[in-house]
Amino acid sequence: MKLIIFASGRGSNAQAIIRATQNGRLGNVRVLSLVSDNPDAPALKIASDAGIEAVYMDPMRKGARLSQEAADNYIKYVKSKSPDLIVLAGFMRILPENFVEAFDGKIINLHPSLLPAYKGKDAIKRAFEAGEKVCGCTIHYVSAELDSGEIIMQSSVPIEKSDTLESLEERVHAAEHELIVKAIQKLS
Repeated sequence: MKLIIFASGRGSNAQAIIRATQNGRLGNVRVLSLVSDNPDAPALKIASDAGIEAVYMDPMRKGARLSQEAADNYIKYVKSKSPDLIVLAGFMRILPENFVEAFDGKIINLHPSLLPAYKGKDAIKRAFEAGEKVCGCTIHYVSAELDSGEIIMQSSVPIEKSDTLESLEERVHAAEHELIVKAIQKLS
């Protein structure tokens, strides 16, 4: 299976996927490239250091959405690579409907909550501040509606009385690193 990773930030989930391909945990899975909407994303260096094509693609707009021209550029690039799967691993943009339609059933997202709870940004913080007893992470197919596609897998993380937001975020991120690899294993 060939995949492309989309990431906007530090790239810890991308790194988990890349390591799993390097150590054989993902069998015949191959990362074709990592695409970022952020030219300064550490994820780009992680991919490059692993010998994987690292590509910055301008979103051509501030905020959560790509411009239509940017979306067209992303579609053209991804089609040129012919991936079997697109993995959104900390990609902080909402993909437009035409992108989702172009790769229907081939895009998965990693979200830091037990969907359908806490869709969108700051999910861990919102769960923590709401006094929830448990949070976690979800891998789901991407649909036209934000964080609403079919759920593939979830992992629960209990919220301990001793947790700070930072300690909880750290444990959810550790769960994400495992869950994303398991989901790719399942889909491959």
